[in-house]
Amino acid sequence: MPAAEATKNTDRPLRESVRDTLRSRIFEGHYAPGTRLVERDLAAEFNVSRLPIREALRMLRQEGLIRDRTGRGTEVSGLSPKDVEDLFDVRQSLEVLACRLAAKRATAEDLKRLEQLLDEAGRCLAKGSILEAHRANSEFHDAITYIANNDFLRSALEPLQGRMHWLFRHVSDLPELIQEHRELYAAIASGDPDRAAAQSASHIGKYREQFPEESSATEPKLQRKK
Repeated sequence: MPAAEATKNTDRPLRESVRDTLRSRIFEGHYAPGTRLVERDLAAEFNVSRLPIREALRMLRQEGLIRDRTGRGTEVSGLSPKDVEDLFDVRQSLEVLACRLAAKRATAEDLKRLEQLLDEAGRCLAKGSILEAHRANSEFHDAITYIANNDFLRSALEPLQGRMHWLFRHVSDLPELIQEHRELYAAIASGDPDRAAAQSASHIGKYREQFPEESSATEPKLQRKK
């Protein structure tokens, strides 16, 4: 989508539309770690003033996806192997809690939303829309956090969300991932907090072991595992 078109959605603030477009470019490898993001150039590209660009960059900075470097300005962040390990530690603690709470609090409407996201991921995968399938899988995790309905938990996860989505994009075996999400959904839908927590811990631990070390400083690989 051209940058100017990405800002035409009048239902959302410009800063959020710009942020989402820039975030997608980072996730999809269009902006590799170290790429400079110049406020003036982005304003011209998006055909907007510099204010929404500045606000979008501020939000991405809070997510840890970009950083300020002396003498270089704003650039896309990378993650070291230790960063990845630390992020999995935090994810293991917070997401397991989110699934435990979601099992207690999910309404019929909440469960329907999770089902819709699973179906969307499956449809996208079937037609070869790999990036869209990744987006649906990321939204599945976000929806669980929403269902947990704990403001402190949400506040703790929010600054990590961008980097966690970046981790999700490194999963190459999407059919297996979607099946694991269906099993996680079933655990949450059962209403058993212990089952949901155990399923979440297993899910995260599995992908922690499979995470490729060489990807920690590069863009995600977006192909399916052969």
